[in-house]
Amino acid sequence: MWLDRFSGHSTPSGSPPPQSRSYSPAPRRPGHLVPGPLSLRPGYSPRSSSLSLPITSNNSTVSLPTAARIPNGSTLKQQVSPPVDVRDPLDVLQEVIGISLEKKDVTERTGEQGKLLEKPSDVEAEVDFGGLGLQEFVEACERESKVLQSRNPKDRVQFVEGSEKQQYKLEDLHHSILGCDDILKSVETSLASFQTDLGVVSAEIETLQSRSTALNTKLENRKKVEKLLGPAVEDISVSPAIVRKISEDAIDDSWIRALEQMEKRSNVIEGKVKSIVNVKAVEGVKPLLDDLTKKVSIRGAELLKSTTDLIKAVERIRDYLVAQIKVLRSPSINAQIIQQQYFLKHKEIYVFLTRHHPILAEEIGQAYINTMRWYYLNHFSRYKQALDKIKLHTIDNLVPATKLAAAPHEAFILGRRLDAVKSSNQMAISSSLAEEDKSLHYLEVPFHNFNLALVDNASSEYSFLAEFFSPYPFHYLSRKLIEIFEPTFALGRSLTKQLIDATVDALGVLLCVRLNQRFAFELQRRKIPAVDGYSNGTNMLLWPRFQIVMDMHCESVRRAASLVSGRTAASALSLTVSDSVKQSAAPHFITQRFGQFSHSILLLSSEAGDDEPVYSSLSRLRTEFEALLTKLSKAIGDVKNRERFLYNNYSLILTIISDTQGKHAEEQKQHFETLRKATEGIP
Repeated sequence: MWLDRFSGHSTPSGSPPPQSRSYSPAPRRPGHLVPGPLSLRPGYSPRSSSLSLPITSNNSTVSLPTAARIPNGSTLKQQVSPPVDVRDPLDVLQEVIGISLEKKDVTERTGEQGKLLEKPSDVEAEVDFGGLGLQEFVEACERESKVLQSRNPKDRVQFVEGSEKQQYKLEDLHHSILGCDDILKSVETSLASFQTDLGVVSAEIETLQSRSTALNTKLENRKKVEKLLGPAVEDISVSPAIVRKISEDAIDDSWIRALEQMEKRSNVIEGKVKSIVNVKAVEGVKPLLDDLTKKVSIRGAELLKSTTDLIKAVERIRDYLVAQIKVLRSPSINAQIIQQQYFLKHKEIYVFLTRHHPILAEEIGQAYINTMRWYYLNHFSRYKQALDKIKLHTIDNLVPATKLAAAPHEAFILGRRLDAVKSSNQMAISSSLAEEDKSLHYLEVPFHNFNLALVDNASSEYSFLAEFFSPYPFHYLSRKLIEIFEPTFALGRSLTKQLIDATVDALGVLLCVRLNQRFAFELQRRKIPAVDGYSNGTNMLLWPRFQIVMDMHCESVRRAASLVSGRTAASALSLTVSDSVKQSAAPHFITQRFGQFSHSILLLSSEAGDDEPVYSSLSRLRTEFEALLTKLSKAIGDVKNRERFLYNNYSLILTIISDTQGKHAEEQKQHFETLRKATEGIP
């Protein structure tokens, strides 16, 4: 309470003031006279609490105006006399504080020099007069004092105790508010720092937003430019991966793709260089591409005249192809495997070579031709040596000069020999099997195997040439194939001549003719005209020999017919027939041989044309045979048996050739049917 502030002694907390203390009669005006809890303290900012309660209220004194605090020794009091109607301030003060003050008290309250004592340091606030004058303030105090005196002592004690308790609560509240002020100050500091940081972040976000907008604009512009320039740049750019692949990596499928990409870029760049539009990017790329891909190539001891700078890819292709060609010269190598896995698999490299260096491509092609020429000649020479070891049957003329022994085979019956012509699924015998075979064969067996292997290899080689050397025309490929196989063709012709020169096996020779025709038809079906020359040359060897052999058979029949005359003929016939059957009407054994021979010839000539010498040769042989039969019939004494002999021989021939077909077969059957009918009417 404000009364405690004027007490010279501090009052303990919770104890009532002394009862001898008099109270001011002035009424209490707590809103104006006492510095209440809501008054501002000079040390706090407006954000701090407005409640300020002095902790040591009983030690404070009243702070009066300056005029009332003039010291006793002041000359102003002697010079200025107060008005008559104004009361002495000491009296007023005595009434206010309820204590009698004498002069000595005032002297005690001053120092030795007559100065007033200083205000205690624990007094924190001045008395708030609330804008009232001193007189009005005193009157107010008197009214409050009268109100307090009107109460009984017990109420005053309770009032004081309640006031002190309320003071303690307010002090606790004041301390809490101070703590809150401190917390709020730290929060305010944090919020201020956060606001500063937030301002910085906001500025950075604005910067990022502006940069993002600029980047988006640049991106859109770049997309538009890329859409326009992308294809053009792609056409004239060569990636380092492609360059590294062509220069360093092994030749495989990916290398071929890289080569195609580089060639595509080169063509585009060349086109743009030759175009009217001047593109500076092309001017910058082309020298780099040339420097990347060019290298000097030497041909023998002199430089190539067409160009001295070849692209790196050409050099790699040259080395690769030369290495594979060298492999073909290895012993016991299968050329078709090398062709399929190394040449045809990367056939684009030779096409690239022909476009960018045709002279080098021609040289490599010629190296391949020479290598394969040697390869086929070497292998077919060994194959011919193996076929030469096959043993062949010995064939005699149609009418032998001496009596025949029991033959282990039927020389004039085709039998299974026809399978070589009719069968469609055949394979050539291998060299090892040919060398180990100890059985007897006819001459068409080595001819068939050699030419079958030759046709298959020529077909395979021509297919390879057509695919690998695709930039060249077909007549060039045919010429190169002939160049490769010319020594092998000569070897085949020598084998054919070797087989037919010393034989009278007309059926074997005619079988070779049919086999050769079949091979020619197969080559035409495969569209390989380059081997036609070999086929025609073989025919030119076979047909003359066939005619010669047929003439030899005719001569043998003619010779036998010339011997059949008188007793000389009978003695000649005795070499072939016994005396008991000389007068028999049974068919002669020569008739059976002739019938079988004619049957075989007609079977092999069912589809023959008139341009072949088969029919003319067979007609000559038939004429000689008929003359022989006529002379043999004359050796029979009985006319009836003589005619029956002719009838039986003609019937046998018709029976043998009855299953033959074709134009020549029908003519032969009709001819012998006429002869038989001519002898039918004889009883």
